[in-house]
Amino acid sequence: MNLIQYVHEQLTPKRELPSFRPGDNISVSYKIIEGAKERIQVFRGDVIQISGEGATKTFTVRKISNGVGVERIIPLSSPAIASIEVLKRGKVRRARLFYLRQLTGKKAKIKERRYSHNG
Repeated sequence: MNLIQYVHEQLTPKRELPSFRPGDNISVSYKIIEGAKERIQVFRGDVIQISGEGATKTFTVRKISNGVGVERIIPLSSPAIASIEVLKRGKVRRARLFYLRQLTGKKAKIKERRYSHNG
């Protein structure tokens, strides 16, 4: 076993988070500490990429706020993540959705992935 991989496994706490892919619309509840106060802020948007593995795995969430695109890179092993909820599963054909940065309006919409009950 790789020594770096072993150290990452020992240091990162095991957490139960839902599985999601690029194109999925998720809601990330993030703990924000302001002075002595702590509050939870929800960041809702589309996953445009997932990179890294193990303790260094991160994902990027993009949303449109007041007509301006806002992206946030969030470490998956961050203790500041209170919860992650998958709202919609997206149907995309690539792992990095950077082309969404140039699109606006209906063109930037991601189709929803449908599952059949037949298997």
